Amino acid sequence: MAATSATEIPKSPYSVLFSIPGTKAFCASGALARLPMSMMSLGIILALNHLYDNWTIAGVMSAAYVLSTAAVTPLYARLFDRFGQRKVGSVVLVVQIIAMLGFAFAALVRVPIPLLFALAVVMGLTQFSFGALVRTRWTYVLDRTGNGSLLNTAYALESAIDEIVFIFGPILAAFLAASVHPVSQLFVPTIACAIGGTVFFALRDTQPPVVREITVVSASSDDADVRLAVDGNTGNNGGANSVQQDKQQDKLTVAQLKSNDNRKKRNVLTYAGVIPLLMVFIVFNMSFTAFDTSMTAVMKALHLDSLLGVQLAMLAVGSCIGALVFGTRELKGSRWRHMITFLAIITVGFFIIHMCQGNLIMMGVFEILTGLTVSSVFASGNLVMKETVPEESLTEGLAWVSTAGTIGASFGSMTTGIMLDHFSPDISLMLPWIFVLASIPFALIGWAVTRRSVSLHS
Repeated sequence: MAATSATEIPKSPYSVLFSIPGTKAFCASGALARLPMSMMSLGIILALNHLYDNWTIAGVMSAAYVLSTAAVTPLYARLFDRFGQRKVGSVVLVVQIIAMLGFAFAALVRVPIPLLFALAVVMGLTQFSFGALVRTRWTYVLDRTGNGSLLNTAYALESAIDEIVFIFGPILAAFLAASVHPVSQLFVPTIACAIGGTVFFALRDTQPPVVREITVVSASSDDADVRLAVDGNTGNNGGANSVQQDKQQDKLTVAQLKSNDNRKKRNVLTYAGVIPLLMVFIVFNMSFTAFDTSMTAVMKALHLDSLLGVQLAMLAVGSCIGALVFGTRELKGSRWRHMITFLAIITVGFFIIHMCQGNLIMMGVFEILTGLTVSSVFASGNLVMKETVPEESLTEGLAWVSTAGTIGASFGSMTTGIMLDHFSPDISLMLPWIFVLASIPFALIGWAVTRRSVSLHS
């Protein structure tokens, strides 16, 4: 009898990810809940510039919102790590939606600028990083199901979803501001966050358990059970030596427990390479809001406001494609080296985009090409953080990466708004490549610090 052997078609790593029960639900709901990150900051700029015709006010208010978000994101992350995602999120989400609706209605009725600033700050103080929560769930689910090798794919997928959000968010915001009402783009992300967040926190099966440290106290030498064990062993031949060996083993075990489980939780920022990594994302993310704000001014000067969203989305389209490709590849070598290479490519890309100003088609083409490595920078940064901090601090560590990005975004929008009120859009469009170039030295420092730390502990 002839035996036939069928060759099994290898599964795509993405199909393996979504074959795990519960992953589709938390991935989709988390994506929907992230819509505000691509719409609120730009929505504030569009609304305020239309209502008051002032780029500085628009940029500074957007920066105030983003800085407020950055200030509290690590705090929320620590609460999520300590008490669990559902317990904290179900409460904070309600407060967040109320604050977002309050700001949108206040802008709609054109309250005084100082009050609107205060409401923007309050709204920012209610924001937390859904991206960090989703990535923490991926880490837990893949480890639980024995698919830890797919973590790179999962993180790349989330970077692609971030970019998809940034593809449709600006398009939707620009369309709503130009075609419906200058403030309507503030209500849509609020509704999306409410629906997506409610579904996300209702998913119990994929929620990571709360990791707690356990304090172990060794028994004293005069404990009754210890004396009984010692007396029983000394009655045997060679018992004294056995007891002495047991005592030495006990001392070693207690020392290990005291050095590992009984220590105070270490601050995430004290791990080698974390501070330089965060500086990379602060400076790097300044480029994106600088680009968005500058392109908004360019399109407005050309009287092509309705096409603004499409023009801004080109960068995100390229980044989404790059993220999906990055997720199917396991790059060799240091993730720091990968990040530096990607940053150098983006610097060149933004420089070419600036040189192509005036030719929207060529700008769009190079936006897509430049975007191919954008999400790879974010995925590499999140993986660096995952490899650096312990499991019980993972959400906080990932949230710090997100926080660094939001701080950079606030500085970028504020700086560009001021530049636009004093110079032309041509000058402000230089800022993106300058900011990315300035982030590379911090990545080099982080790589050097990490290598030195590894060599010292090896």
